[in-house]
Amino acid sequence: MRTAGFLSIILIAPLAMAGPLRAQDISTPGQGLVLAKQVCARCHAVEKGSTASPAAGAPRFEEIANTPGMTATALSAALHTSHATMPNLVLTADEAGNVIAYILSLKRDNR
Repeated sequence: MRTAGFLSIILIAPLAMAGPLRAQDISTPGQGLVLAKQVCARCHAVEKGSTASPAAGAPRFEEIANTPGMTATALSAALHTSHATMPNLVLTADEAGNVIAYILSLKRDNR
């Protein structure tokens, strides 16, 4: 009996010390839209149904979302890679996740 209790403590202790664990990262498209309006809308058309971006050459978010093969991974790479025409944004992981979730919510098949 004592051995079983001791083994349980040994197996559970590292989990308790690791702190809170999240089963999955849950991003919020609504929060992504709010951030996009604050940070991205100066150059990009961020809202669904927008016809043109304010900056010439900056793709509309809806256009980005509907690019063939667009994924969260591809968007994450784009957000974390310097572009000559795009400022270097410093977003937290949650902020980036929310913006990515918002952009992907604009895919045509989500209508």
